[in-house]
Amino acid sequence: MARLFLLAVLLAALAVLAVGVGSAGLPLADVVAALRGAADEPTRVIVWELRLPRIALAALAGGALALAGAVFQALLRNPLADPYVLGVSGGAAVGAVLALALGLPQTSSVALPVAALAGALGATALVFRIASAPGRALDTRVLLLAGVIAGAFFNAVILLLLTFASAETFRSAIFWMMGSLSGTGWRAPLALAAAVLPASAALVALARPLNLLAIGEDTALYLGTRVERVKIAAYFLASLLVAGAVAAAGVIGFIGLVVPHALRLVWGGDHRLLLPASLLGGGAFLIAADTLARSATEAMELPVGVVTALIGVPVFALLLRRSLA
Repeated sequence: MARLFLLAVLLAALAVLAVGVGSAGLPLADVVAALRGAADEPTRVIVWELRLPRIALAALAGGALALAGAVFQALLRNPLADPYVLGVSGGAAVGAVLALALGLPQTSSVALPVAALAGALGATALVFRIASAPGRALDTRVLLLAGVIAGAFFNAVILLLLTFASAETFRSAIFWMMGSLSGTGWRAPLALAAAVLPASAALVALARPLNLLAIGEDTALYLGTRVERVKIAAYFLASLLVAGAVAAAGVIGFIGLVVPHALRLVWGGDHRLLLPASLLGGGAFLIAADTLARSATEAMELPVGVVTALIGVPVFALLLRRSLA
């Protein structure tokens, strides 16, 4: 519990710091005054209508991606598994690019995330349909292969759509696929919270069965785990987290791969600690990356997916080297 408390404090501290950082820097006293409702109107707008919704979305999306990564690595028993290995991001990108090509975002502000969510959920259902067979257990190796081939197919569809797209659609699609939290109001984080919070609670409740599955399916079955139910529930809940995060913030890579591995290297692989720690750690990591993305240069905002890779990969490499020492 002490470790989770430290992560929660880190997340809260980064959130407060992120509120004060930006093109209009705010002293800590002004941030506190705005949170208490005692600030002037411009400060209130910056804090409550611009930065807090963005920070909330970063915490939820980063936490969802990291938690899903930890679950997929346990479910597939593959250290390279990440939230996008099962084709979810490819399906979401197909939906988003198709919506952009049809000009749907010009008719409705929710058209793009809805199309991305529909694509992600469709990809999840397709991969499960390919990997499952009536009367047979769900083979996680087949599930992994089905995700890889579905992802390759979706990438081909994206390239085909971009080949015939206009220059503006091409630019918008590329920018979306690099991930962005800009222009976020309260609607996106509230909608994502409605999916992330219950799904996360259900996945954390599966920590002990996932510990047993990490030993082996036969051992887990012998010790009373309903193996097939756990695999199917973990697959759909983790896919739901990824679908919601991608629909709300675009394709942000490396969080689902790097954060669970980094926590596992430091604190071990017990999923009773690793799953909630990934939820908190992923949220803190994306808040820090997004703060850097919007404040590193005055000329433009950097794609947050680029920043997560630039930060996450060296940190992970350092932890990996220390674990070998």
